Amino acid sequence: MKLKRTPLLLGLLCIGIGYSCDQPFVINENKPIGNKAWLNTSLPSFQFHIADKNKRYDVLMDVRHTPEYAYSNLFVLIYQLGPDKKQYTFRKEIKMARADGKWIGKSSGSLYNNQSVIHKDYLFPDTGTYTIAIEQHMKENPLKEITDVGLTVVPK
Repeated sequence: MKLKRTPLLLGLLCIGIGYSCDQPFVINENKPIGNKAWLNTSLPSFQFHIADKNKRYDVLMDVRHTPEYAYSNLFVLIYQLGPDKKQYTFRKEIKMARADGKWIGKSSGSLYNNQSVIHKDYLFPDTGTYTIAIEQHMKENPLKEITDVGLTVVPK
């Protein structure tokens, strides 16, 4: 009797795994910043495909920095290019430290990873390939002690 149940349970388990293993991210990618000095002419760029325009997404920006980063915030320009080739540009302030000076990001050794929302519950206007590029928009150029910039798009 156990031998007859085993293939059935194994089959149901495989089907369950297949349905529950949706891709957790559309994209989750980081790009290194050379010499920990982010030039305003160096725009990390991320390309990804949206297959369902009726699904909502969270779009997050990741910034890794050292404890020597000199500011409590970071201003960036976000350039979003859609499949229709129209570019949408906006400025975003990212809080890097609390008022007491403690870093907001998660610590990992000598680096801090700060993740902030670019879009929350966002509906992309169409299906297709999107590109998001990120430009540092601070007065200091190059912006020192930034080690990586990343993008994460999570389906809801």
